Amino acid sequence: MKIRFILVLTVLASHAAWAQEIQTLFGKGSSTGGYGAISNKFTTINGDFANLNEVYGGVFINRRWMVGLGFAGSTNDIRVPQQYSVNPWQPMTYQYGQGGLMLERVLGSSRSIHVVLNMFSGVGFTAQYHRPQWGDWDDWRDFDDFRSHDENWFYVLEPGAQLEMNLFRWLRLSPGISYRKTYGSNGIGLSDNDLSNWSYNITLKIGAFGKRNRTHYSSDTISN
Repeated sequence: MKIRFILVLTVLASHAAWAQEIQTLFGKGSSTGGYGAISNKFTTINGDFANLNEVYGGVFINRRWMVGLGFAGSTNDIRVPQQYSVNPWQPMTYQYGQGGLMLERVLGSSRSIHVVLNMFSGVGFTAQYHRPQWGDWDDWRDFDDFRSHDENWFYVLEPGAQLEMNLFRWLRLSPGISYRKTYGSNGIGLSDNDLSNWSYNITLKIGAFGKRNRTHYSSDTISN
């Protein structure tokens, strides 16, 4: 009788552990703790296309909350209109950047496809600088062209959402959308309305997303 009781308990415990595994598209889950992310964001600044590269990461708490830091910056040539240029005789480019607190709320992290809500809160800046074209890189002696002008600092709040896919237990793909809202921008030709806009993002996350439960029947079993 005792043996039957123990067997029943073992089957029930095994079933519960199996049901709580992290589901992935190409494998099973791993330990929890934290992760880092690299993201590319497609948006507009002052009405022109802007490509932003972003990195962020932090501590992943109870498979629900990620608390960490994030930094992003523009990588393409965002040409300054001549009427707003600090040097009308030379083509100038806007540089955009931001850095601060990054918070994510993961809904159903154990599921292979789930939703993530996030919020960035921090400081942003813009500046004007001369961005040489490919044919202008022959002379490296004059580095004054790389000096920034019209530095402009402001507050940034950027909520967003992602549809996240667990590719492997250590890798997640998260396409999403966010809205960047700035407060206090006074750059030449760059008001808050010029800087605030939607972003369409593609993100890769690398790290540990689940806690390994070391059992005798499977080394890949994940517990909540």
